[in-house]
Amino acid sequence: MPVERTRPLPVVVGGGQTTDRPADPLAGREPLALMVEAATRAADDAGGGRALLAAVDTVAVVNVICWSYGDAAGLLADRLGCGPGRRINTHIGGNTPQSLVNRLCDDIAAGRSEVTLVAGAEAWHTMRAFGKAGRTPEWTPPRERTEPLWGDGRFGMSDLEIRHGAARPIDTYPLFENAWRAARGLSIAAHRAELAQFGARCAAIAAENPYAWFRDGKSAAEIDTVTAENRMIGFPYPKFMNAIIEVNQGAALLLASEAAARRLGLAPARWMYPWAGVDVTELWYVQDRVDYVSLPGMRRAAAELLATAGVALDEIRLLDLYSCFPIAPRLSAAMLGLSPDDPRPLTVTGALPWFGGPGNDYTTHALVVLLDRLRAERDAFALAHALGWNMTKHGLGLYAGTPPPAGWRRAGGPALQAWVDALPHPEIAEAPEGPAVLETYTVAHGRDGAPERGIAIGRLEDGRRFVAVTPRDRALLEAMEREEPIGRRGRVRAEGRLNVFDLRG
Repeated sequence: MPVERTRPLPVVVGGGQTTDRPADPLAGREPLALMVEAATRAADDAGGGRALLAAVDTVAVVNVICWSYGDAAGLLADRLGCGPGRRINTHIGGNTPQSLVNRLCDDIAAGRSEVTLVAGAEAWHTMRAFGKAGRTPEWTPPRERTEPLWGDGRFGMSDLEIRHGAARPIDTYPLFENAWRAARGLSIAAHRAELAQFGARCAAIAAENPYAWFRDGKSAAEIDTVTAENRMIGFPYPKFMNAIIEVNQGAALLLASEAAARRLGLAPARWMYPWAGVDVTELWYVQDRVDYVSLPGMRRAAAELLATAGVALDEIRLLDLYSCFPIAPRLSAAMLGLSPDDPRPLTVTGALPWFGGPGNDYTTHALVVLLDRLRAERDAFALAHALGWNMTKHGLGLYAGTPPPAGWRRAGGPALQAWVDALPHPEIAEAPEGPAVLETYTVAHGRDGAPERGIAIGRLEDGRRFVAVTPRDRALLEAMEREEPIGRRGRVRAEGRLNVFDLRG
């Protein structure tokens, strides 16, 4: 027998995107203008137009990095003519769009909201052009915000990690990538070929996406070959494998209760139904992770999501797994239980290095694409994954073209997070000394493409973990990119505020 739904049912009724790439980057529009356009398109897409925007009682804006608006949600609501209600501005985090949808679905199901808007945008392409010209754009000035920011606002890196250069995503994500290569026993050459093939598949998807920033469909050879244009950034990733933030892109989603959507005359055939959502955070700092080849929080959260919805992994036809660097979607897929040869693409947009990486707002774009896909494939399920900081904050959502029998469900919760927080992990040696084994590493390159410094994480003989740099020896750094160093023994020592790990002993 079907389960009777007693709470309001949240539905996604419309989505909109915009990509702004004028011939003169200085003529690009500001993020607020991009959000206005994306939200207007979302309302038209839903079939509600201005009347739908006027009915919005909650406006949530994903954190804008390139410009400080203060109360961006309030400014956007005023521009759109939204009704009175809540204005939500968020902390930093790529998990934010999906985590916001989870929160807003909770609110709709609890009767706290009827029509909500999620929007975000970045205009780094134009902002960088102004910076190069030595100018500041005359964009909308900030408005004072009266409510605290929403989300987990903790800083993503420890002092120990920052001191040793393991702070920027271009340095931290390669740590996971190299560890995963070694754990699977791949040679460095075979691993590079795998990365290039993955990138080419994503670039081909981006080439078919009218909102993608790069639509040239780069080949595997183009993505893998290091050139002046495609210089090595953090080994093993050349530039074409890194998320590109220098874009002007915006996106918006409109959600409503089923009752409100019907009252507003919106067509059910165009709705996407959120079935379930879950949020979880891994052990916060990279230095504290159980290992660098798994995401225990993600794995358990995904299992609880599917169990809560009563949907099997094999039933999911569409996937968008956060893809700032190649390791993110591939490791996340492994945590879901997907085999390496699963034919389902891991992205519907083309992924951040090729679609574009508009700050924290990428997943809003992905959800708009999933909405379009589910309109065409009403019997399909879709899973979206959003990711913040260093493989740290996860937001997952399960969607379908048909309504959930038991209504919107929230998986996980305090018990899930408590399980993650209680995971055993190595003690950290702040000032290590003695023989040690390398767990993972990367080599950071300068703008001229030359290797500049190594970042190492390893274990002392007593099992304690350390974070260190390597000697600034070019021959040593180049050797670490030719021959697998993970698992090899060396020595680590403290030199002032820095720990130095040397494979040569």
